[in-house]
Amino acid sequence: MPKPEEYPNEVAAAQKVLDAFMTAFNARDTEAFEKTFNFPSARIASNRLVVLNPGDMKPERFTTGALAEWDHSRWERRDVIHAGPDKVHIDTRFTRYRKDGSVIGGFDSIYVITCEDGHWGVKARSSYAP
Repeated sequence: MPKPEEYPNEVAAAQKVLDAFMTAFNARDTEAFEKTFNFPSARIASNRLVVLNPGDMKPERFTTGALAEWDHSRWERRDVIHAGPDKVHIDTRFTRYRKDGSVIGGFDSIYVITCEDGHWGVKARSSYAP
């Protein structure tokens, strides 16, 4: 089993992806957000599997459904579970906030960050967020 301490550069690259992911998400910057993925990318949430492809990130994604009241999110935890030369698994928790700073909810998730053709990006995530 790969150990995170054996792959410090890969872990750093994966954590950098999560930084960029959250920054782009909070900025509602669809172009920057898409750059944080390795497509196709899978999301499992609310008992559904959604496969994301380039061009799927639309501005309305940030203002409808579960994100209707959402203003921004913040990572609460990003613990590396496994790491290898081209893949890192990260146990995360993030919190969603309204504009007034009140909490919408906190959600546990697992992110799989891969390196494909030299690009580190989110390949899959499984979340308890709606």
